[in-house]
Amino acid sequence: MDTIDLDIVPLRDLNARLHDPAEVARITDWRITNSKGRHNIAVGLDAPVTVSIAGHVGYYCAGMNEQATVEVHGNAGVGLAENMMSGRVVVHGNASQAAGATAHGGLLVIHGDAAGRCGISLKGADIVVKGSVGHMTAFMAQAGRLVVCGDAGDGLGDSLYEAVIYVAGSVHGLGADCVEQPMEDADRAAVAELLATAGIDDIDPSRFRRYGSARELYTFKIENVGAY
Repeated sequence: MDTIDLDIVPLRDLNARLHDPAEVARITDWRITNSKGRHNIAVGLDAPVTVSIAGHVGYYCAGMNEQATVEVHGNAGVGLAENMMSGRVVVHGNASQAAGATAHGGLLVIHGDAAGRCGISLKGADIVVKGSVGHMTAFMAQAGRLVVCGDAGDGLGDSLYEAVIYVAGSVHGLGADCVEQPMEDADRAAVAELLATAGIDDIDPSRFRRYGSARELYTFKIENVGAY
């Protein structure tokens, strides 16, 4: 394991090393200290490395992640794991706005709460939030799954496409075209699998309700042709 103290090593130098094929082939376990809310830590990774961050992080931590496992032992700022392609990002704290925005693949786990617009424009990743989520979560989410063990704010799933949302707590309000759907055995199995993969073993999968798209906003209807 290589330990990097960001009070000593410039962040630009750290990210350059994490992008260097020779470095990530030589060192697969990285530990970062004194993160102190700095922005853009461990962005654009494309190697099967593990990066453990001791402390809070700022904007866009683990953005565009591919293959890597990034763990934040603190809270995360705006855009956590934005546009993630694969790999795993875990936050042992809370996340700010737009966590997992546009994420195509991989798994994002937030052990605390997530603020508004979590999973906005989600494109295929899985997101598990042990706490609650804020307003407009999964706005325009196109594909993927979002599991919320707590409550959801107003506008949940607004303009949703084919992503699926599971919520164990209360929902303040559903967004346009988002509706509650039957919770089938396959859904309960999917939630149980996602919780297990996220390392959350104290939430009963039977508590969750399923929300999806009513498919009224993006489906062409001939009777409405005059309005198009």
